[in-house]
Amino acid sequence: MQPFSLLIKPSGSDCNVDCVYCFYKSRSAEIGSGRQRMSAEVLEKLVKDYLGLRFQMSGFAWQGGEPTLMGLDFFKRAVELQKRYGIAGQEVGNSIQTNGLLLDDPDWCRFLVENKFLVGVSIDGPKELHDHYRLDLGGHGTWDRVMAAIARMKQSGVEYNTLTLINRLTADRADGIFDFLVGLGVRYLQFIPCVEVNPQSGEIADFSVTPRQYGDFLCRLFDRWMAFGPDKLSIRDFDSILTHCIGGRHTICTFDRQCSQYIVVEHQGDVFPCDFFVEPKWRLGNILETPIEQLAACARKKAFARCKANLATKCLICRHLAVCRGGCMKDRAPFDPENYGRESYFCESYRRFFDYAMPRFLQVAAQIRVGALVRPPQLT
Repeated sequence: MQPFSLLIKPSGSDCNVDCVYCFYKSRSAEIGSGRQRMSAEVLEKLVKDYLGLRFQMSGFAWQGGEPTLMGLDFFKRAVELQKRYGIAGQEVGNSIQTNGLLLDDPDWCRFLVENKFLVGVSIDGPKELHDHYRLDLGGHGTWDRVMAAIARMKQSGVEYNTLTLINRLTADRADGIFDFLVGLGVRYLQFIPCVEVNPQSGEIADFSVTPRQYGDFLCRLFDRWMAFGPDKLSIRDFDSILTHCIGGRHTICTFDRQCSQYIVVEHQGDVFPCDFFVEPKWRLGNILETPIEQLAACARKKAFARCKANLATKCLICRHLAVCRGGCMKDRAPFDPENYGRESYFCESYRRFFDYAMPRFLQVAAQIRVGALVRPPQLT
């Protein structure tokens, strides 16, 4: 079967921070709230059945909520199970996306280094930007504690990168955010545009980035990336576009033809095709009841993947269709929650960005093809 990776939410939506823009806040009735923990039974079933598929590369991406709330012993057990059920020559990779608050701890850092976990730290830039929305449960900023965790990880040799949410406040600060993140020594950056619907009004939430803002942000970020050197810095979306220019394929699902690169496993074993669509309509089943390979290849999963191709006429006649494919379905859902057939909220953003950047993406791709520019393996 077609290999797939896992996005695992062992603590469900449970979190030790209270971000104003958290997308779970408009979905609490669908995914539950409060203390949510993956049982030992679900963990062992998950690891055993997934590694039993014998994919050459098996990827475990631990997310939340906040996955470190599971405690270090949970992840030690996960690694023990991976060693038990994996076989010689089978490559297993672990990554964890975290707010970082619990990682200012030598035991955590030692474990992450020894077991080669890649850590993604959520940080929205300098203190005044980060602390505006990323608050703890007492309403206090979290930037100082995140920075302490980053310092501890650096000192311990933990491999980490950053994830930055682009909202209405941060979108106009591309230079400041870029300089801050590069100044941390990070060489792999991820940026996610924030757009949510206010559950009370049904309108786009006030903290959401506007399409024009996000287009401007992407253009400025691209200029900074080009000036810094594409051979020295990885930006996830840009890497995917560059890979498409070289070989005709994307490395992220946002711009891919179908949504089919991974499955989501929730704390109780329920499986969904995407973490933005953890809702009853798209529940595929439960790993305690149905083999994971059947869930990953079931009719509902395939139907979800095909929804990506429900493109608006505006998309079908767009000169950037091949590279964009209508963007992420999540950004179409507010306007067509049944079929996802409307243009993306970020249509204007992407058109502006591709008009601005594609000629230079193609130039960089040509340089890579002829060997005039070489990107280190860790940036590809």
